[in-house]
Amino acid sequence: MSLAKINITFILPSLVAGGAERVMSLVAQNIDKTRFNATLLVIGFEKDKAYSIEDIKVVYLNKTRVLHGIPKLFAYIFKHKPSIVVSCMTHVNIPVALILLVFPKLKLVTREANIKKVTALYHLSNNSWSHRQLLKISHRRTNKIICQSKDMADEMISEYNVCPSKIEIINNPISDEFKTKIENKSNTITQYITVGRLHEEKGHVRILKILSQLSFPFQYHIIGDGDEHTFILKEVKNLKLEDKVHFTKYTNEVSKHLQQSDVFLQGSFAEGFPNALLESCAVGTPVLAFEAPGGTSEIVEHGINGFLAKDETDYLNYLNLIHHNSPFEAKKVSYSVTKKFDKNTIVKKYEDVFLQLTEHIYE
Repeated sequence: MSLAKINITFILPSLVAGGAERVMSLVAQNIDKTRFNATLLVIGFEKDKAYSIEDIKVVYLNKTRVLHGIPKLFAYIFKHKPSIVVSCMTHVNIPVALILLVFPKLKLVTREANIKKVTALYHLSNNSWSHRQLLKISHRRTNKIICQSKDMADEMISEYNVCPSKIEIINNPISDEFKTKIENKSNTITQYITVGRLHEEKGHVRILKILSQLSFPFQYHIIGDGDEHTFILKEVKNLKLEDKVHFTKYTNEVSKHLQQSDVFLQGSFAEGFPNALLESCAVGTPVLAFEAPGGTSEIVEHGINGFLAKDETDYLNYLNLIHHNSPFEAKKVSYSVTKKFDKNTIVKKYEDVFLQLTEHIYE
């Protein structure tokens, strides 16, 4: 006799363009429909969605802020009582955990999107006593915490005293749109690319300073937007790179741009699990990144799909090495990540967590 399907609700603040939104919506859409009845609950508005959502029920609360959505969120959980609730990002995880204190039988899985010590350095973060207490309550109420990288998991244990048995390390998946390019590009001028938020922690400025030292021609395409945009533009002018650096705030053709590029440049001082870097490798475009806390080192296989630089001098040397020797093959670069971060492999890991929590056993 087959067991009943498990009702599971994934909660996101919105479906705007962002790594957490992409990953959670992908998992929700691709979860095994013979085992789970999945619903995607979005606190924001349908008009803001940046991702195509198919084959899953979507509920929009139409609220501008998570705080304003709490009454509707409570009402939804009270009415539907899903067996498992999956929440992502701290500002959502805390109110969801507090709501579920009223529903002790419901299982809660939260996903961490950042390394909190790094977030505190580069963002205005709430470090008040009350917030720390709420965070502790949230961690206690949570049944499983999904961390994107080993560094993130280690921080949860050492800095927040989370029981190791509550933690699962599940890396981010590669979505179907990132296909391997047929062969390496033979651009007459080297094409560099960076995709991501324009924020201080992403290190765009230190990349620009290194590029200004190159003796060969190149073009550098930066895709993304953020509060550092004006400052980065000034640095481009100061370094006299106006004819070499180009900006695109948003595009739904990231895969095409990655395929047309020779090297993905990452300047980040820290990362949770860099989706754009992973996607670049998936299409066969190698990466050059700095050694930094987070998941970068779990993606980059030194000399196989890219290089990890210790400092700016090291970074410059690798730029010259890649330009003069072309040491990477697109197929090998792609295979290095698809073998580990294939969508089906990652979704299966999420399913295993959900099944363990509900103690369902399937033949």
